Amino acid sequence: MPIVVGVDIAKRTFDIALLQANGKYRTKGNLSNDPAGFREFTQWLEKYAEPGAWVVMEATNVYHEALADHLVGLGYRLCVVNPARIASYAQSQLQRVKTDKVDAKLMALFGTRHIDELQPWQPEPPARRRLRALVRRYEELKELYRMESNRLDTAESSVKESILSVMTHLERQIDQTLKAIQEQIDDDPDLRGKRDLLVSIDGISDKTAALLLAELGDLSRFDNARAVVAFAGLNPRLQQSGSHQGQVRISRMGSARLRAGLYMPAMCAMLHNAAVKALRLRLQENGKTGKQIICAAMRKLLHIAYGVLKSGQPFKAELALPAR
Repeated sequence: MPIVVGVDIAKRTFDIALLQANGKYRTKGNLSNDPAGFREFTQWLEKYAEPGAWVVMEATNVYHEALADHLVGLGYRLCVVNPARIASYAQSQLQRVKTDKVDAKLMALFGTRHIDELQPWQPEPPARRRLRALVRRYEELKELYRMESNRLDTAESSVKESILSVMTHLERQIDQTLKAIQEQIDDDPDLRGKRDLLVSIDGISDKTAALLLAELGDLSRFDNARAVVAFAGLNPRLQQSGSHQGQVRISRMGSARLRAGLYMPAMCAMLHNAAVKALRLRLQENGKTGKQIICAAMRKLLHIAYGVLKSGQPFKAELALPAR
């Protein structure tokens, strides 16, 4: 069986662990998350692993990307796992202690026991990475502006000038970042073509299209539209035990950025997109609540977005309407 090395990575450091044949772990901790630490890890791998070894780590913000690029460049097989799956696995193992070393061991154990399910990770194209960084920065700047605007409402007169100055600066940064997002998409034929497909969907604007392109990444990693919905944490989740029938809620185990970014487009689509509007009317007739309808509209938009991107054809409402 191939060797599996688990990696627990943070912003500045990472820990590694290898499950040996005798059931014990070989570990090394507190390596720096930079080229010097990568070289040290490479030397460790050359000594204790093999060229065909798997390396398993979590998708930790963007902190894992530099090390992931380094390992793939060296030819190691790398699997980047959804943190929610590792958290569930830790619970199944009754893990009571959480340290970097323990988490690295958990990664190695998970990879060893699920080795047939490990999917090789490939780096995203630089253009998509730049787009994701710009889109996330745009959202951060808007949130900072909102916070300053809220402060202005209750601020003493002595600080209002300072707040207004910050808001003016943020407005400029927001405009510049939005322009950079548009240029990044326009300058890349693949992104530009996908953007044009997405904005053909009633309810999806240029900004929402940029968010979808940035957060969804390569669609080939999703088997179907349901997998995209699950990635966004919009899949229904029923809690039921015995005779108790719980409420159906969304799982929320996915991209919070996508959920937040799809809320207003779904509200718009319920008015102007024939397919989503028909869904809203049908759910209202069935007595569904407002939140349930909005979540269903967000799921419908994701289904439509996946469909146009996979087919390469612009949105046609008649194809998304239920058969009569």
